[in-house]
Amino acid sequence: MGVIVNFNYTNWIKLFPMFAQNVSPEQAVDVILPLAEQYCRNDGGGPVNSEQSQTNLLNLMVAHIAQLLFGVNGSPPTGLVGRISNASQGSVSVATEFPSNNPSAAWYNQTQFGAAFYQAMAPYRTMRYLPGNQRSRRATTPGPFGLFRRQTW
Repeated sequence: MGVIVNFNYTNWIKLFPMFAQNVSPEQAVDVILPLAEQYCRNDGGGPVNSEQSQTNLLNLMVAHIAQLLFGVNGSPPTGLVGRISNASQGSVSVATEFPSNNPSAAWYNQTQFGAAFYQAMAPYRTMRYLPGNQRSRRATTPGPFGLFRRQTW
């Protein structure tokens, strides 16, 4: 099935230096990583088979959660929920929207890291067919209420 990877704060901060002022190693490992692993399964049971892909996805999810909780470049988080749909400059006005047709995508699209994660996970969000036992079947098969004759067309 999937793979398990170890989160490396040093490598993560090299990829996302905008979090160096806002996120300490302890915050990343103790607060953000457990939350990120709720969205990016990292227990070996997920659909991602490549260690590099799993590392990239986990790093993106940690960055997404970090921006939502701690902000970037020394600035606190904005507190806005959803995608910015309108902005004005005179008297400063910002409007956001959280589309109800796909709330999952809306949550991820709050940051560029979440949007990248959501797009990278697209192949894994499709239905996967896992075939059952491929034994030969008899003309009659036992069912919950006895034997049923299988119809042939």
